[in-house]
Amino acid sequence: MERRTFLASTTVGAAGMLGMAGMVGANATALAPQPAGTTALKGRLRQSVCRWCFGGVPLEKLCDEAKAIGLKSVELLGPDKWPVALERGLACAVAAPLKSNPIGKGLNRLEHHDAIVRELEQRLPLVAKAGIPQQILFSGNRAGLSDEQGLEHCAAGLKRMLPIAEAHGVTLIMELLNSKVDHKDYQCDRTPWGVKLCEMVASPRVGLLYDIYHMQIMEGDIIHTIRDHHRHIKHYHTAGVPGRREFDGTQELQYAPICRAIVETGFAGYLGQEFIPSGDDPLASLRAMVAICDV
Repeated sequence: MERRTFLASTTVGAAGMLGMAGMVGANATALAPQPAGTTALKGRLRQSVCRWCFGGVPLEKLCDEAKAIGLKSVELLGPDKWPVALERGLACAVAAPLKSNPIGKGLNRLEHHDAIVRELEQRLPLVAKAGIPQQILFSGNRAGLSDEQGLEHCAAGLKRMLPIAEAHGVTLIMELLNSKVDHKDYQCDRTPWGVKLCEMVASPRVGLLYDIYHMQIMEGDIIHTIRDHHRHIKHYHTAGVPGRREFDGTQELQYAPICRAIVETGFAGYLGQEFIPSGDDPLASLRAMVAICDV
């Protein structure tokens, strides 16, 4: 799954997404509740859906279905797509990646900072005007750079970007990704590294996007980690392990207790559904996964 390709361009072909072989979740459609009308969720945990995973569903339909399910957001949308969600009464919890900051080319290289700062200067006023609370960022790949140097460079870059974020009330979130399966050599690939970065910058306008799928692959111990470091986590992403598919009974993550642990921390942000649907009815899969997380 070449997620980096989508995040660089914020578009993806439906056939490429839905045609990939999955290891889990084939029975999610059969298990999915399909009530008519708007679903009444408990709402203790605000849920969102990542656009790129549902590339085969027209955005307008995805927004309408998300609202009917009881979701509050469709995320990782570019500026040209924000109005589609907003007109339907949905938020966009996280703005799509910057062109100057794809996954492999990030803040860990000083030579990238000028271009990222310039784009943020243009992007963040628009993000704030659209009511979007967060902008995603990436560390970039190591490419021989030590983790200590990478931390120093990322912290220096974030400190340059912080005045822009503070001026517009937007939070910058660095995503934790696995470097074992999906994003070889990515530097921000473990929670302690990301937490150290947050501590170095020391601002409420900088935090982590804790991707549960990625961190299960890299380090496990999900609930313990969430309890220990929740103050630095501004956003969560879901998916099943192995396979990045639906998190049904065939895979190793149990999302109901994970989501209860998130709620118990007092988290007020969003949990974004970022699994790749495997069945013939991706929206039924979405309903089923949302129900599991609605604790």
